[in-house]
Amino acid sequence: MDYGFWLWLGAAVLLSVAEIFTAGFFLLPFGIGAAAAAAVTYFNYSVAWQWTAFIAISGLSLFALRRFSDHMTHEPPQKVAGDRLIGKEGTVTERIDNHANQGRVRVEREEWVADSEGDAIMEKGTRIRVTGVVGAHLVVEDCDSAASTVQ
Repeated sequence: MDYGFWLWLGAAVLLSVAEIFTAGFFLLPFGIGAAAAAAVTYFNYSVAWQWTAFIAISGLSLFALRRFSDHMTHEPPQKVAGDRLIGKEGTVTERIDNHANQGRVRVEREEWVADSEGDAIMEKGTRIRVTGVVGAHLVVEDCDSAASTVQ
């Protein structure tokens, strides 16, 4: 075996180990490509075939591992915490006044600290709709005023 095999094999090991210190499967495809080039070198193919194997296998590996990485890091299908309440209706249980930093609402079976959209003051018992979440506060609007603006 010539030095080319050991060069490709060393590159494969180095790139594969370096992948541990990076995020997102970036170096591993090149390590796989270098291993393929080492295999081509082992069977005494020319340097052109070695580079072709390296580039082709690295490209295919990069594509496959990118798809795998995207699949593993996709957004969960179920919303959690306050995000799952966006669009739901509820009732004001404590007067909402953004300037006084007060206000609570009940949505489904849960009580949340709430802020009104547009600094509107809402009295206890008002029907609301959740429009967003800021930190641990729900942002709500009056259902009656929202219905009148839609019509």
